Amino acid sequence: MSTAYKSAIDLVRELKQKHGNWQNISEVDAARMMSQNRFKTGLDIAKYTAKIMRQDMEDYDNDTSQYTQSLGAWHGFVAQQTMYAKKKYFGTTAKTYIYLSGWMVAALRSEFGPLPDQSMHEKTSVPKLIEEIYTFLRQADAKVLNDYFRELNAAEEAGQDTTEIQAKIENFDSHVVPIIADIDAGFGNEEATYLLTKQMIEAGACAIQVENQVSDAKQCGHQAGKVTVPHEDFISKINAIRYAFLELGVEDGIIVARTDSEGASLTQKIPVSNEPGDLASKYIDFIEMEEVTLENAKENDSLLKHNGKLVRPVRLQNGLYQFREETNIDRVVLDCVTALENGADLLWIETPTPNVEHIKMMVDRIKEQQPKAKLVYNNSPSFNWTLNFRKQVIAQWETEGKDISAYNKDDLMSADYDGTDLDKAADEAAKNFQKDASREAGVFHHLITLPTYHTTALSVHELAKGYFGEEGMLAYAAGVQRKEIREGIACVKHQAMAGSDLGDDHKEIFSGDNALKAGGGKNTMDQFK
Repeated sequence: MSTAYKSAIDLVRELKQKHGNWQNISEVDAARMMSQNRFKTGLDIAKYTAKIMRQDMEDYDNDTSQYTQSLGAWHGFVAQQTMYAKKKYFGTTAKTYIYLSGWMVAALRSEFGPLPDQSMHEKTSVPKLIEEIYTFLRQADAKVLNDYFRELNAAEEAGQDTTEIQAKIENFDSHVVPIIADIDAGFGNEEATYLLTKQMIEAGACAIQVENQVSDAKQCGHQAGKVTVPHEDFISKINAIRYAFLELGVEDGIIVARTDSEGASLTQKIPVSNEPGDLASKYIDFIEMEEVTLENAKENDSLLKHNGKLVRPVRLQNGLYQFREETNIDRVVLDCVTALENGADLLWIETPTPNVEHIKMMVDRIKEQQPKAKLVYNNSPSFNWTLNFRKQVIAQWETEGKDISAYNKDDLMSADYDGTDLDKAADEAAKNFQKDASREAGVFHHLITLPTYHTTALSVHELAKGYFGEEGMLAYAAGVQRKEIREGIACVKHQAMAGSDLGDDHKEIFSGDNALKAGGGKNTMDQFK
């Protein structure tokens, strides 16, 4: 018998004796329900999952093949089914997280309707989604354990050996996994970041991802117009997040510091430098400037003394300052080193393409100062993965002197190249990208920000195309339900997935023979036994 289960039985038995009038409460049933609800609060989840992430980070430091992965989820059901699938096909949820994408919250969860990724959605929708995801993951635990307890009861009634079933309960692998939650640029000043972080942690988040853009000018990392903040401002946000973790007792909380500097060319303000070579001075060095004299300076110009000269920082009509060209990689490196020096645990470098050599180039420079630097990397749907890897293969073949005359470099996405040697080599590169990037470029965690946005659209399009066309019900029967049955996907029994069996067992526990249960001979779900 499970140690935790037995301990719960003993506890309820003691409570019954203490209170004296709990005769209707079965210690076995109460212990079963207690075992099925391991996590009582979001803080329990945050503490539990933070320890998982810390151990995973240590494992990766010792062996770079031990990287972790996640898929973005915009609904609790999506997260739940992701974990069901991971356990079904691989037997465990180990090294697997859920990513909560600000992009998908904006596009799919805002009361304003679909919005671009510019922090215009309600910030409270983020902790609400975290809470929703963990509600679904906890329900998955309860459902599966409920099935195990049904097996246990049936075996005990039949006088059968229950050792194997008890082992499944004792060694149960929870569907509750870490969430890396996107707080965008903090949704305001550092106090606003602190307050929102607390709500996110209380909902269960153990890892907060924050980016170095200006809060009120935030853009998607794969769009133009990004404006970054001086390091001092970003450090304040990191501090706010750490204090929130500590206040709530999540000592192992993770901060993911994201830099958008590779694609950002603007800054909103010039920091104050107190002495040459300090952090503000390094930031100012990146700003494009024009040497001037007092005589040729314009009225109301903002001027600086820089490297012994009087200069005018280049400012656009909107008041933003321009960075010098070709400084973006240097800015990325300084951003990352500074973040790690000031409390961040993991880095996120937003890149324009998925290229291991490019990522490695930046990470190698960071590791010169921070040897244990590790990345969370966005395997973004904003990349055309097929085109990018075909380009990389063609470039490699050119370097090797191979004949590429069969391919038009200006049309490498052409379906004419599907199935060719180019296509096979590019697909192999895509297949190995995560392994290669983790081994060569310090990527600890691979995520896809919004895959389920695209899979939802694709599956609905496929069903609608057939159902509203000549296929009719065959589109659903063959394209959806039959595949669920053949794959053994639990969701084909949608009533049970939504908690019907779990609810029936609760009713029986609460009401005994008086329970009005949904299961039985007239339940059409019996067609899927």
